[in-house]
Amino acid sequence: MLIQLLVLILAAVNIAAYFLMWKDKVRAVRHGWRISEKTFFLLSLCGGFIGVYCAMQRFHHKTKHFSFKFIVILSALIWLILIPCGYFFF
Repeated sequence: MLIQLLVLILAAVNIAAYFLMWKDKVRAVRHGWRISEKTFFLLSLCGGFIGVYCAMQRFHHKTKHFSFKFIVILSALIWLILIPCGYFFF
């Protein structure tokens, strides 16, 4: 039950991250109000790194920002460590 809930939450976070990256790209093209990079960093750290990464590749958005790529990769590594540790220790 707990694993199913975690998968559902991670799916929702990734869908939200993907949608927000798309929305930010549209706003960037139209020179509109932008979504803060801190929002994307937080979404990545909360498990939305797959959605952020897929949107970066799909929309060619924020692909030249080293700090952005670094946070997404770091988030993925943290989650790859946390998931097995959480499974075995809890």
